[in-house]
Amino acid sequence: MGLFGQMGDMYKLQKEAKKMKKELASLHVFSEANGVKITVNGEQQIVGVEIIDNSILQDPRKLEKTIENVANKAMKKAQQIAAEKMKSLMGGFGGMDGLLNK
Repeated sequence: MGLFGQMGDMYKLQKEAKKMKKELASLHVFSEANGVKITVNGEQQIVGVEIIDNSILQDPRKLEKTIENVANKAMKKAQQIAAEKMKSLMGGFGGMDGLLNK
């Protein structure tokens, strides 16, 4: 493949990456435990925190740990989904492997 062909593929890849970024921003995943629910978008940004059971507010230490654990679980889910989507995006650009690894 010539240089212009590779540049065209790079343009397509960039265009698809922008589209993927929009999709990930609108994708929401959540995790819930001990009365706390955290929602994260596909870009791994927290977009919502909800206290479902107010009794957890009585134990600040438990609340802190729960938020930490629930947020980490939600982030991990978002990372897995993003990785799968990126794998499918890169799969469509198999010929780009040599270019991207130089």
